[in-house]
Amino acid sequence: MENNEHSKCGCPCHMMMGIFVILFGLTFELGALGVISDHLVGIIWPVFVILAGLKKMAAGKCKCCTKS
Repeated sequence: MENNEHSKCGCPCHMMMGIFVILFGLTFELGALGVISDHLVGIIWPVFVILAGLKKMAAGKCKCCTKS
């Protein structure tokens, strides 16, 4: 399956990387605004990086990617 077909796919797994990037940026923005503490930001952002890495490792394993 070509990447062009993935961008048109309605499968939620193809949106996960974008969601991780948004959450990553939102974490730092909320920290800068003082909504969450710097200590919490220091705990949260590595979690998003790890989740994004796990998602990347699992790429191509969803049902729509394994169709012939």
